[in-house]
Amino acid sequence: MKLKKPGSLALAKLCCRALDEKKAEDLRVLDVSEQSSITDFLVLATGTSEPHLRALRIEVEKALDTAQARIVGMEIPQESGWMVIDAFDVMVHFFTAEQRERYGLENLWKDAKDISVSKLLGSNVMTKKPRAVERKKKAAKR
Repeated sequence: MKLKKPGSLALAKLCCRALDEKKAEDLRVLDVSEQSSITDFLVLATGTSEPHLRALRIEVEKALDTAQARIVGMEIPQESGWMVIDAFDVMVHFFTAEQRERYGLENLWKDAKDISVSKLLGSNVMTKKPRAVERKKKAAKR
């Protein structure tokens, strides 16, 4: 079992604040410290388009740089609908609505503890599901 560093939740909060300011949708934080030996928190965010994903990624990079947090790696393939920033204690995943539904990281990490983003930030954040996902679910029920 990996011991959580005291600053890792603060780092997750920093990332969430940056994402919320750039209007990320369906923002979630999962405490995976009990299940993972490589990271403490997963931050999941949905963007409305590829340009929005890039804007979200850049904003998180700036926030991490300002905090002098070390970025271990990034996976930013063009037009894939999924980008990742690995800041060691926190991994930030940026998805389009379709890719987020497709890969279902929340289901893969269902044993993780869900951290309330609104409590973490002390505000009303964009935790609602993206409209495209809601429309698909309604259409599937018909």
